[in-house]
Amino acid sequence: MANPPFGRLITAMVTPFTDDGSLDLDEARRLAAHLVDEMGNDALVINGTTGESPTTNDDEKLELLKAVVSEVGDRAKVIAGVGTNETAATIKRCRDAAEAECDGLLVVTPYYSKPPADALLEHFVLVADASELPVMLYDIPSRSGIPIPEETIIELARHPRIVAVKDAKGDLVSSAKVMSVTDLAYYSGDDAMTLPLMSVGGVGVVGTSTHFSGALTKEWMDLLADGDHESALEVYRRLLPVYTGVFATQGCMLVKAGLAARGFNAAVLRRPLKPASPSQARTFVQLLEAAGL
Repeated sequence: MANPPFGRLITAMVTPFTDDGSLDLDEARRLAAHLVDEMGNDALVINGTTGESPTTNDDEKLELLKAVVSEVGDRAKVIAGVGTNETAATIKRCRDAAEAECDGLLVVTPYYSKPPADALLEHFVLVADASELPVMLYDIPSRSGIPIPEETIIELARHPRIVAVKDAKGDLVSSAKVMSVTDLAYYSGDDAMTLPLMSVGGVGVVGTSTHFSGALTKEWMDLLADGDHESALEVYRRLLPVYTGVFATQGCMLVKAGLAARGFNAAVLRRPLKPASPSQARTFVQLLEAAGL
């Protein structure tokens, strides 16, 4: 796909908090600018799971969206994570995202309730109908409890505003089959799976380690898109320990540890998450340094 709807490099941005646990909007603006201007991100996901969305309320989510749009909206797309396990609540967040002048929506499979395929289809259609913003489905059965069935994704691809999938299913054959019969843009939801997914038609990544690896990730994705597979593979392999190492514990915890080591005020997490242990943080920072990041 020559022109993916949200570019190729997208980072699911962490949410900075102050020492007392409240939103740190100034640091959010600073981090967003860094990710766009230094890491080369084409788009940012705000209020995703990596942004600790389960622990922020709707007012905070809207404030954060407005702050990031005001900071980088003139040079990158801002995608709002809006998915919940309730259709009405998800639709309300879609309208908030439109109010904040976001560029797209990330909608996760409703979690915990495990709706059947027909109810799942209706949920996504109702959400896509709720605003004029383009939608990226988020297929992550390890968190939601169920995958989005192939037949359901193919049916949803007929909706004019459902344009992409964040694919964390881990089933390349299934993804390849859907891509072969739809125009959906597939983004890897697992940093290390990005090159394999792109080899069967994927367009890019919604990353976690890309808080640090973004510029080099974009470099090898561009090389791959230009047909220089050998050079792309060389850079990918250099980054592979970082792609996997960021998930040695919960990814948000290690991203925040790495950012704190780089001078960002991003060490605070909301419970039930907590800061990475000193040894976990040290190991991750060492991985970054070994990769030249």
